[in-house]
Amino acid sequence: MSSSNLSHSESVGLFDRAHGVPNRAAVWSNHQPRTYADLLDASARVAGWLLDGAGDLAEARVGFLIPPEFDHVAVQWGIWRAGGIAVPLALSHPPREIEYTLDDAQVSIAIAAPDLADRLEPIGRTRGLRFGTTPTALATAAPSRLPDIAARRRAQIIYTSGTTGRPKGVVSTQASIAAMAGTLAEAWRWVPSDRSLHVLPLHHVHGIINALTCALWAGAAVEFLHPFDPVACWERLASGDITFFTAVPTIYARLVSAWEAADPATRSRWSAGARRLRVMLSGSAALPVATLIRWEELTGHRLLERYGMTEIGMALSNPMDRERRPGTVGEPFQNVQVRLVDEVGHPVTPGTPGEIEIKGPQVFTEYWNRPEETAKAFRDGWFMTGDVAVLESGYYRILGRQSMDIIKSAGYKISALEIEELLREHPGIADAAVVALPDPDLGERIACAVVARDGKPGDVEALRGWLKERLAAYKVPREVRFVAELPRNAMGKVTKPEVKALFA
Repeated sequence: MSSSNLSHSESVGLFDRAHGVPNRAAVWSNHQPRTYADLLDASARVAGWLLDGAGDLAEARVGFLIPPEFDHVAVQWGIWRAGGIAVPLALSHPPREIEYTLDDAQVSIAIAAPDLADRLEPIGRTRGLRFGTTPTALATAAPSRLPDIAARRRAQIIYTSGTTGRPKGVVSTQASIAAMAGTLAEAWRWVPSDRSLHVLPLHHVHGIINALTCALWAGAAVEFLHPFDPVACWERLASGDITFFTAVPTIYARLVSAWEAADPATRSRWSAGARRLRVMLSGSAALPVATLIRWEELTGHRLLERYGMTEIGMALSNPMDRERRPGTVGEPFQNVQVRLVDEVGHPVTPGTPGEIEIKGPQVFTEYWNRPEETAKAFRDGWFMTGDVAVLESGYYRILGRQSMDIIKSAGYKISALEIEELLREHPGIADAAVVALPDPDLGERIACAVVARDGKPGDVEALRGWLKERLAAYKVPREVRFVAELPRNAMGKVTKPEVKALFA
């Protein structure tokens, strides 16, 4: 049965919109277009497999490990349409981090692409999870009726590192996802004729919402390019097919390097083709002004910078048709309230630095199973971001994190405390301190000072290899220095500015 004929009420606008454009291309994967009718049908089949005769998943958590492709979107939608909570797993994560996510989210069902099944199925087996592959789920008959999904229903858990050291699960509802997608689609003027080139990971809000869900909300198309390759990316940007592109500063730096390595004829063709795009955005980390200027020289596009985070989606953006000021993240979106406050929560005057606090329908509901941390994250209903900014002539400029323990590298927010905790598990390490160093391409790069148990300098590459087996690659420190002791203050706390100075 075609999902477009299912007799059920779907209160989520995303699916209502898809029903209205059944013949439009929704996802381009492996050079083939799949329509919204295909996506609705496939997601209904996935929902049928997930439900397995039940009427509603009732917010059961479903972990899925699937590359960026049509099947990934079908599984994500299938989880939502069955009444479950989607828990996307990172392709880059080693078993230790996948295990943590599955356990913390209390996942009961897991789905993997066939070529990734050997990474997920053994972990699931030891935990008694129900496991399936995408071909199995997609081969299931769609049920005649799917559950009614209320807007307040919890829909997604994305993991992000917090100041407590281990990643926290950020819970979004159907309503907050719709608010994110609808707001961005309106602000960035998505139209059905748009086609987004998607080069971002799909366990991160930038990739899930900005680059994917916004396009589908607007009835536009998404084309996946995975894995990312700068030359292949340039070819697609220059093809004339793509109208919308969003990426992190690291990707733009790699694209600039690829352009500079190309021959003159290729450079000319790439630049001319990229000029035809409607809009290009940058986010998830501070964009170096030099990169912004160079990109404008190559393509004619002044990158549109915006500000957001997993807990709030997007909150601020440079405008589409007015000045885009380098080094700023623009103005609040229409349905977002923003204020800057001092240390005790009093609003500051324009021109005075303050912590960014956010209110709006897109703000997350809770940290999964962490009521105390959820309560501490809000002040009088305002979410406290931990980021410091200043309001200058109507535009916000981000100054940095309040905490020295959050590192933003290549679009990821990384907890220094988590890495330090793991380093202390190494049999040869007595103590460690992790800090961020400025990096023109990554925004920040990770460095660590370590104290060996025997007091002697150790093998740096062997230590990095040990970390690579236990951490996602982007969390592994790029610089390691063995020291006799860590600098501390009178209270015994490590003084991280002095740790940074060790790498000067």
